[in-house]
This record gives sequence, structure tokens and C-alpha cells, in this order.
Amino acid sequence: MSLIENAEQIAKIIEGIANPNRLAILLAIGEGEACVCHLEAVLGKRQAYISQHLMALRDVGIITPRRDGRFMYYRITDPALFELIRHAARLAGVEIKLQPVTMICECPDCADQKPAYIPLEKI
Repeated sequence: MSLIENAEQIAKIIEGIANPNRLAILLAIGEGEACVCHLEAVLGKRQAYISQHLMALRDVGIITPRRDGRFMYYRITDPALFELIRHAARLAGVEIKLQPVTMICECPDCADQKPAYIPLEKI
């Protein structure tokens, strides 16, 4: 591949995460996984809005879906991407803090009262 072709491949990833709403989704997913109802609760956005951003992230290969019954869970495909986000946060002077929070949604994780970890600060 040429230098330009390599740069185009890298740009696809960077463009995929450049949107603040998509970054917020990735921060909400963190190093684990999150269902759409968790993302709705954390971000305060409607399911259709979140789904559009999830589709864009999935199309670029940034996140991977997993179905469990009627629930769809998402995780970041490569942990190195979350490290890139952490480095970008440090460069921006933002500290990403994760805090256990029990979400109220219909997924089995919430039904079992397992804590979800979400960032206290959003980029």
C-alpha cells in the first residue's frame, strides 16, 4: 500500500470516532460491553439516534455486536482503540473516570442488579 492509501485507512478510523456523540458511546461502552438500553440511559438519547451512531461505528469496524435474546450488546473491537481514546483524553487534559452505576433498563444485567461502569466525564 502507498502512503496515501495507508493514510486513507487510518482516516476512516479517526473519522469514525471524531463525532462527539460517537466518542460518548465509546466511552460508555469502555473496556466492557453495553446494551442499547444502557446507552440510552447513560447518554439520555433515543434508541433510534443511538442506533444510527452504532451503525456508523460498526460499518467502520470500531465496534462489534453480540445478540443475547432480544438484547444487542456492543463492544469495542480492538482494545487499542480505547487506549487511543485515553491518550486523546490526556492530550485534551480530560481524565476519564469510571464509576459503578446501576442502570435501570430491561436487560438481564440490570435485572440481576449488576453494576455497569460508565465515565463520569464525557468528552
